[in-house]
Amino acid sequence: MSDNTQMTERNESELARKSDDNVRRPTITPAVDIVEDSHGITLWADLPGVPRDKLEVKVHDARLYIEAEAAIPAQAGLRLRHAEVRAPRFARAFSVSDDFDTTKIDANLTNGVLKLTIPRREEARPRRIEVRAS
Repeated sequence: MSDNTQMTERNESELARKSDDNVRRPTITPAVDIVEDSHGITLWADLPGVPRDKLEVKVHDARLYIEAEAAIPAQAGLRLRHAEVRAPRFARAFSVSDDFDTTKIDANLTNGVLKLTIPRREEARPRRIEVRAS
């Protein structure tokens, strides 16, 4: 990302939620790669074990929120007596500059990797200025 890009990470405490039993669940910050070009930003977030129905991506007040919960499948017919592995919860938030059109975000989840494409607004795209000689 260039120094001019206004997409910055937000404090995860903004995303902390309490579960139904009022116990704070541990939240994992997913690893994210962000690439910027003249067309916009592409963001890849690692969300292993997250099904599409447990993923929420939303934009509100120039902030992009990614929240998800992994699913750990239980074998049918087995009764759980002790568990040390819990389904991890993922959360991450970013500020998004006005240069980007958040109404046209494209989201795709494949094999535990979320790909978000955020296009740059047409008026914010670099354009070539023709210089005439007199």
